[in-house]
Amino acid sequence: MSVHKTGTAIGENDRIHLDDEWEVCAWARYFNASERRVKEAVAAVGDSAMKVREHLRGHSEERPSA
Repeated sequence: MSVHKTGTAIGENDRIHLDDEWEVCAWARYFNASERRVKEAVAAVGDSAMKVREHLRGHSEERPSA
């Protein structure tokens, strides 16, 4: 499954293709993140949508220390 086909779920084999701006935008909406953050996540962990989701979740939970 792919976000642009179903809009609902990420399958194990889903890949984020950075050469397709529409797809990057769709994944950014899916992850509730900016396109820049999606691109940075792909650079950090590869194009697996599941790994990108985990990476973005991990970074969104980080909080600066007081």
